[in-house]
Amino acid sequence: MWSNFFVQQEEDGRIGVAGAGQGGGLGGKKGSRIQRRSHKMSDSQEGKIKLAFFVAIIGVTLTVLGMGTEFWVELSQPKTFSGNQTCQMAHYGLWKGCIRTLWVADIDPERMSCGPAELPGESNCTYFKFFTSGENAVIFKKTTNRNLNLAAAVLALLSLTMMVMGSICIGMSLSKGEAFFLKPAAFSFILSGVLVLLSVLIFHQSVLALLSSDHSVPLHHQLSWSVACVGSAGALLIFGGILFILLSLPYSPWQKCFPHKNGAT
Repeated sequence: MWSNFFVQQEEDGRIGVAGAGQGGGLGGKKGSRIQRRSHKMSDSQEGKIKLAFFVAIIGVTLTVLGMGTEFWVELSQPKTFSGNQTCQMAHYGLWKGCIRTLWVADIDPERMSCGPAELPGESNCTYFKFFTSGENAVIFKKTTNRNLNLAAAVLALLSLTMMVMGSICIGMSLSKGEAFFLKPAAFSFILSGVLVLLSVLIFHQSVLALLSSDHSVPLHHQLSWSVACVGSAGALLIFGGILFILLSLPYSPWQKCFPHKNGAT
C-alpha cells in the first residue's frame, strides 16, 4: 500500500512539473510578444520628431497665410499717367484682385510709379471667375492667362492636401510610437514644398503673360510679400521633410551631434 502511495505521488509531481514547464513556455512567449508590441520610441526621439514637426507647421502656416491674401503681385501705373492728383495700381493673388486709387501727394517723391499698396486710398476688389464661368480678368486693358492662373491655384491646393496627409502621419507616429510613419510624412511634406514653389513659378509666368498681352498702358510690376511667405513656406516644408527622413533612419545622423548617454538621469 505504501509503495503504491509513493508511486502515485511521484507521477503527480512529474505531471505538475510538465504542466509548469508548458505554462512557463507559453508565458514566456506571451511576455515576449507583449514586450515587442509595447516597444515605444524614446523620449529623445519623440522630442526630435516634435521639433521637426514644428518646423513643418511653420511652413504650413505661412502657406495658408500667403494663399489667402491678394498681395502676390503689385502692378503700378506711372504716378503721372492720369495727369491728375490720383493714380491707380492693382494687386492680386490666386483668387482675388484689387484696383486701388491713391493720392499722388502721399507717394514718395523719388518713386516714379503709383504705390505701394499700403497707402490709404479707395479700393475695389473682385474675385476671379476662372473657377466659375472660366472668364479671364482684365486689369488695365491687359488680359490674364486663365490656364496659368488655374494651374498655380490647383498646385497650391494640392500642396495643402499633402500637408494634411503629412500631419496625419506625424500624429499617428507620435500616438502609436512607431517611426514607420515618418517616411510617408517626409514624402508628403517634401512634395508639398515642391508644389508650393512650382505654384509660385507658374504664377510669375502668368504675370509675365498678363504684361505681354497689351502694351498701351505702361506698368511696373513687383512680387509682393505674399510670395515671400509662400516661398519661405516651401523651403521650410522641404527642410522639415528632410528632417523626418533623417529621423526615420535606423541610425540617425543627429546622434553624432547629440549622443545618448547610457545611465544618465
